[in-house]
Amino acid sequence: MNGLKRPKHGGMMSRIIRSGIERTIEASKVVLADCRLDNGAIVAANPTQECYPKEAKNYSYVWPRDASFACLAADVLGLPAFQEGFFRWCLRRAEGFRETGLFFEKYYVNGLKASGRFQPDQTGSILFALWHHYRQDLEGAREFEELIERAADGLAGAWNGRSFSLVTNDLWEERLAFPDLAENFTYSLAACIRGLDCACEMIPDGEGCEAWRRAAGEMSSRLDEHFVGGHFVRSYGELTDRRIDASVLGLVYPFAIYEAYDPRIVSTVEEIERRLVVSEGPLKGGVRRYEHDEYDGWMYEGMHRRKGAGAWPLLSLWLSIYWALRDDSERARGYYDWVLESTEGYIPEQIFDNDIQVSVSPLLWSHAIFVIASRFLGEL
Repeated sequence: MNGLKRPKHGGMMSRIIRSGIERTIEASKVVLADCRLDNGAIVAANPTQECYPKEAKNYSYVWPRDASFACLAADVLGLPAFQEGFFRWCLRRAEGFRETGLFFEKYYVNGLKASGRFQPDQTGSILFALWHHYRQDLEGAREFEELIERAADGLAGAWNGRSFSLVTNDLWEERLAFPDLAENFTYSLAACIRGLDCACEMIPDGEGCEAWRRAAGEMSSRLDEHFVGGHFVRSYGELTDRRIDASVLGLVYPFAIYEAYDPRIVSTVEEIERRLVVSEGPLKGGVRRYEHDEYDGWMYEGMHRRKGAGAWPLLSLWLSIYWALRDDSERARGYYDWVLESTEGYIPEQIFDNDIQVSVSPLLWSHAIFVIASRFLGEL
């Protein structure tokens, strides 16, 4: 396997890494606080901060997925009143939610839709974040019973037994799947399966629980079919995207659809490391989203410029979590330390191999995953 490994650190290097961990944990707390607004909204990045690059795309939107990962990180850090405010925002402000039970691509901070494309994982992620927050006392989730039931009903109602009845968008917002092709995105199905299961755990006596379980079971059967050619593919249906995509790590964490030791997952991670981990040059050891990725998030005079993607720190941290679940601390540390060695406190969306391209920084999702990975490695 071509996974990233690091040599054991000596005394000086250990102190440098330790200092970097402490600095980045503190920076993560600052980023979480900066991205949580007074009305409960959680934005993907806060461009009002002095450190935010002027050339970077404006990420002052609520992506429910990013905010859900932030809620997981807040659980790890024990931040009070962080998650509940966001859950209330979802119920009271997210445009269209009460009518459809679904969350869409992104929202302005006041709750109006900034994009109406349907990303199924957004709704599944919120259900999972709710469960995660109340997992030690599921009765406490009853405070958000309306949110849970509407979201679970929305997902189950949008599912036709083989795929979603709406045109769906992947989590990277670069591909669409169409109902007539019975196509599903692998990451999206995992998020929805776990979200529906979580809804049944939180509201086991809910009127819709039977329908939620049935939909989750049908989705699970479809997801099994996504293992094609020795790895889980990006999407599967009448047309199949066989490319490898790092987001399939979500099948193990956070959604726990498959065990880290499952042979199908093992071979999939082998492909991720073979095809997506940078093998040479300044970014050696970093991880790209998928093969031939071009997105860089760089703006010039109001125009988006695609000069080729860089390495995504949050994906290195995701692989670190995977290897921690495999009880391989050496590999887990390798990916984790790569992020520490490539950043100085604030973690951007991407790291490039030049001084020209500029990334969104700091990115909330990157810091959320750093906090979670730190917990898996015993640093919190």
